[in-house]
Amino acid sequence: MAIRQQVTAATAGQGRRWLAEIVAAVLAVVTVLAVGPGRAAEAPLDQAMTTVLTVHSADDADLFLGSAFLWGADGEVAVTNAHVVKDAAEVRLRDASGREEIGTVIARDALRDVAVISVTPGRRGLIPSSQPLGLGAEVWALGAPLGIEFTVTEGTISALSRQVDPAAPVLMLQHDAAVNPGSSGGPLIDATGALVGMNSQIADGSRMFVGIAYAIPAAELDRIVTGLIEETLPPLPKLGLRARPVDRQLAEVLGVAPTGLLVDEVEAAGLAERAGLLPGDILVAVGGQPIDKPGDLPFALEAAQEAGSADLAVMRAGQMLLFTLPLEMAEEETLSLRDLAGAAPQKVRDYTLASLGIVLDATGTVTEVTVNSPANAAGLAVGDRILMVNGAEADPATLDKVVLTAPALLLLAGAGGTRHVLVDPYGTQTGIRPVGGANVLDPDVVVF
Repeated sequence: MAIRQQVTAATAGQGRRWLAEIVAAVLAVVTVLAVGPGRAAEAPLDQAMTTVLTVHSADDADLFLGSAFLWGADGEVAVTNAHVVKDAAEVRLRDASGREEIGTVIARDALRDVAVISVTPGRRGLIPSSQPLGLGAEVWALGAPLGIEFTVTEGTISALSRQVDPAAPVLMLQHDAAVNPGSSGGPLIDATGALVGMNSQIADGSRMFVGIAYAIPAAELDRIVTGLIEETLPPLPKLGLRARPVDRQLAEVLGVAPTGLLVDEVEAAGLAERAGLLPGDILVAVGGQPIDKPGDLPFALEAAQEAGSADLAVMRAGQMLLFTLPLEMAEEETLSLRDLAGAAPQKVRDYTLASLGIVLDATGTVTEVTVNSPANAAGLAVGDRILMVNGAEADPATLDKVVLTAPALLLLAGAGGTRHVLVDPYGTQTGIRPVGGANVLDPDVVVF
């Protein structure tokens, strides 16, 4: 009897456990249904967004340049487009949490359009996806389109291998996730948050997004970034050559097959001239690889770079000739101002309002603004009256004697009311355009 009671009690306990497990499973299903399938991508997107950075100039102007993202498990570097950082040695980086730092541009490849920035390690970056990508795959573009920080847009893969620039040995991913100026350098990710590519361009001839965007694929980006960091990826040499494809019409005129590149121009002292090429030659093959279209040439050159030279098959006046093209990089010749003038150029230490390009009358009103002057670039207009200089009330009688040693903040009265303008003779930005006496295009001014 005691044994039966124990068995009964055990059976009852097991039943209660089964019931609890069933209830838990039902609750889990209900929770998933309530959240909805669209929520599944939220966590990977949120995590990926923590790797995204906005890129700004490292000077006081703090100009917005584009997007970037942390790279790799250790996040020791950030990656962006070379056209985002251009020639800058340093840039200011900000993440979604507001963290800010100055990063050093340690490597760049202008042709492949990739730049690598050294950052403080300790944050996890994006890892290239190991899954093959197919047409129609869902992707998300992260970045700062039009300067709107930390934005995500959704799209699908439209094509897998697009050569956007025939001079660059890079095949792009084409997708339709909305990107705009400012998105350059931002990551393209999949539903798991893995890196698919780096957004780099929009459709040719379009300033704004028209449904076609291009990203450097993650695998290609991995090869380029690794090569730049390890200094094993040499830049593609400039040939000094201009050529066009031999299409059917040209082939009919020349009496040749519609293939190869017709040489238009050969630059003096360039690699192509040293190899023996002449205008009118038809370049048929490089390193044994046929050249059917312009985009084939950079891939053939890249493949031959390790050997240091490439054989060129050239059709000239109906004869096939073979030339050797050297692929070593020519050293850049530098000439400093010290060599020309005998002394280093000196920075101007102080300046007057007149030297900034401002002509004033007796009331302190602008009567003329010199073209291409700092005042013109800052947005001063004829009719503006100077009320204050660097926060101090201006005396019209002594304005022509004001000496400045730093950028000047002017309070102006014009047709559109009063406004501040910063005139910086050392700045590189193009400034803003005055419209109707007021800087209505000034992005720093907010109307409340």
